[in-house]
Amino acid sequence: MGEANKVSPIKNFFAGGFGGVCTIFVGHPFDTLKVRLQTMPIVPGQAPLYRGTWDCLTKTIKHEGIRGLYKGMAAPITGVAPIFAISFLGFGIGKKLQQSHPNEKLTLLQLFNAGAFSAIGTTIIMAPGERIKCLLQVQQASTGPAKYAGPIDCIRQLYKQGGIRSIYRGTGATLLRDVPASGIYFMTYEWLQNTLAPENSEGKLSPLRTMFAGGMAGIANWIIAIPPDVLKSRLQTAPEGTYPNGVRDVFKVLMREEGVRALYKGAVPVFLRAFPANAVCFLGFEMALKFLNWLAPSL
Repeated sequence: MGEANKVSPIKNFFAGGFGGVCTIFVGHPFDTLKVRLQTMPIVPGQAPLYRGTWDCLTKTIKHEGIRGLYKGMAAPITGVAPIFAISFLGFGIGKKLQQSHPNEKLTLLQLFNAGAFSAIGTTIIMAPGERIKCLLQVQQASTGPAKYAGPIDCIRQLYKQGGIRSIYRGTGATLLRDVPASGIYFMTYEWLQNTLAPENSEGKLSPLRTMFAGGMAGIANWIIAIPPDVLKSRLQTAPEGTYPNGVRDVFKVLMREEGVRALYKGAVPVFLRAFPANAVCFLGFEMALKFLNWLAPSL
């Protein structure tokens, strides 16, 4: 990515963290709507809690204000720097493992493999963060007092209920989502970067082209990720013991009670979020790299 292969791991860490923070600030309100649509209870004979994305948005703001859209943001904000650092580092390692020499150009399949490899390390941090985020996001002021006072209180209660396994519930579902989606994500960005780069530019893109490549990479990522993300959200927000066999039970129940269309619940806010959030992510990443190269060229 632009300058990602020319910098040290420490620069990748800070640049990736900055890009991740940009992503969260832009994308979290859409993510809240997505999780609420994915996890709203279905009661036979009763109208659904939300009729769609716009209804979910208006009810959330009406009952909880704008702050309601940012519920659970502390958990992903805390984890974004190491998550994005590990992600970009993992992608770089994945590329190097497939190269016979440093300047070898990888095929699209090899870029996909490198991206998929990057998801393995991030899941260690991502899975508990996603669990906490989802539980906080589904709390709604209109349904009574909040069960969790915040991320720390959520962690305490989860640990009390089921130990570390409860905090890490949904790890397999997170891998199921992120391994193929990350492969598509990085492959798409690298391909568009090479395609859009003017001749003799050494693969460098203008800010607008960087944002377009990043935004399209985000769209491609979520085309793959939405079905497993629905399963993950259901699993991570369900009461203890609801799905004893994990994501397989979630899939069986969802197919039996709601059908295939339920796998795409929350798709509208996902795609509304995907382009701007990832456009800003890669723009922030590339700008941070340039700043760090200027600040500490020998680092």
